[in-house]
Amino acid sequence: MTVRCSSGRAVLLAPILIAVLVAVLVAGCSSSGERATAPRNESSPSATAAAEPSPTPSPSSTRTGTDPTRRAPGVTAAERRRAERAVDAMSLDQRAGQVIVASYGGTAPPVDLVRGEHLAGVVTFSDNIRSVDHLRAGLRRLQRADRRPWPVFTSVDQEGGGIARVDETVTKFPALMTYGAARRTDLARRAAEASGQELRAIGFTAVFAPVADVTSGPSDPTIGSRSAGSSPALVADVVEASVAGYQQAGILPVIKHFPGHGSVPADSHRQLPVQDASRAALDKRDFVPFERAAAAGAPAIMVGHIDVRAIDPGTPSSVSRKVVGGVLRDDFGYRGLVVTDSMQMAGLTQEYGDAEAPVAALRAGVDLLLMPADPVTAKDAIVDAVRDGTLSTARLDQAAERVVAHLIHVGATAAKPFSRHDRISQQASAAAVTVTDGPCKGRLVGDSVQPRGDPTAVRRFEDAARAAGLRTGGGDSVAFIGPEGGRASADVVVATDTPYPLGDSSAPVRIATYGETPGAMRALVDVLLGKRPAPGRLPVKVDGVTRDGCSPR
Repeated sequence: MTVRCSSGRAVLLAPILIAVLVAVLVAGCSSSGERATAPRNESSPSATAAAEPSPTPSPSSTRTGTDPTRRAPGVTAAERRRAERAVDAMSLDQRAGQVIVASYGGTAPPVDLVRGEHLAGVVTFSDNIRSVDHLRAGLRRLQRADRRPWPVFTSVDQEGGGIARVDETVTKFPALMTYGAARRTDLARRAAEASGQELRAIGFTAVFAPVADVTSGPSDPTIGSRSAGSSPALVADVVEASVAGYQQAGILPVIKHFPGHGSVPADSHRQLPVQDASRAALDKRDFVPFERAAAAGAPAIMVGHIDVRAIDPGTPSSVSRKVVGGVLRDDFGYRGLVVTDSMQMAGLTQEYGDAEAPVAALRAGVDLLLMPADPVTAKDAIVDAVRDGTLSTARLDQAAERVVAHLIHVGATAAKPFSRHDRISQQASAAAVTVTDGPCKGRLVGDSVQPRGDPTAVRRFEDAARAAGLRTGGGDSVAFIGPEGGRASADVVVATDTPYPLGDSSAPVRIATYGETPGAMRALVDVLLGKRPAPGRLPVKVDGVTRDGCSPR
């Protein structure tokens, strides 16, 4: 008898050993890593309950590549088996709850909801936080909600920059574009690890970061400085490093927003954005960071609500089998946890109802449903879909197992005591400060300056200036342009969010800081006083400036 592996090598078997060796060889030839039982998901567009295919690299995989030394350890085989046993012991109602993460109102943790509906967990927003101490106590109560032997999925949007739900006590980190401007993946990793450690110490087990979207420039209304830049390779580098940092901290990072939100001209919070680019263009731009993250073993990817016309026209990507199952699962060979973006966003709710969307997302290959409008309705719809055959038991089991396995993995790392990391935040900003106009060396202002513009930036700049001995209230004018954008005219113009306003502003000195954190303002003061150089380079194209920075390419 001859057995042929996927490599094409033929092996002759003695008849007496056929039964044993065939099983061994088949196992050795397989690369799927999925549980060898009944078919386990519905991600294939052509089959209702077909098992996921073995990972097959798409043509661009060999172009982008992945540095294996930067891969962080993921879910182990033992953790997968433990999750399988746990899900096998659950009722249908419990399995349906384990694929839902709910939002909640007020500052009290929804212990009864999580326990009563067997939910995977919750997502916390600024309105849910009275104080960090109160939040920590609430998350601790939530972790004891139903005495499950793995952590509750307690999650938060804490990207840095303008997206930081926990503002008190924790370190303020600048926007992700900082690391693109610095071209320093080591700083991206260290900042992610530091932020992740602080979040774990408070009680979070998952963070919705980093952003892997490639921003298209000023026409991008949603992502902006949340992206590392407009170069797919640069974004991929920063994302890989950030993921490794979060994992080192023992928190689950969820990369977002596949298939890419940085090149669509609409905000999915308000409507369903349309992506008109060809598949070839997407492979070269938007898909690159996600494909590389998948190859590097990223534990979780969030899918946004985008109409990708080249793949599945008219269907939000979060409920599209062709996008989730076809591109992410089949083309990229991704076997990690797939999470929806908020299911309360107009990009999904305009066409899908509260009961319809959760089932459609699971059928598409998603594992975890974020913020369904009514988590009880969502859970009941999943249960009904399994009972009437609309959703296979195998697909729900697979989703629940992935959720539980990743939470078991997070639980294997103990949280460290809380400590701040202001020095790392300042180091990141100091490496990113970009002078597009004006001298690259020496002092850029006199003995006194008069700051104006964005109030938060002005307040923090005044604190930093005072500490450095720079007087404020007169002298050279320094105008700050914050996230709201606009233009300015002054002796020095500083853009503290995206750098695009610099091109429309009039000043002999123009500077981008990519953040208005205390650390960013201290780094800016050092540059203005000539104490430190400005090593950053623009990670996006800005029309109207003299250069992309002072550092050589």
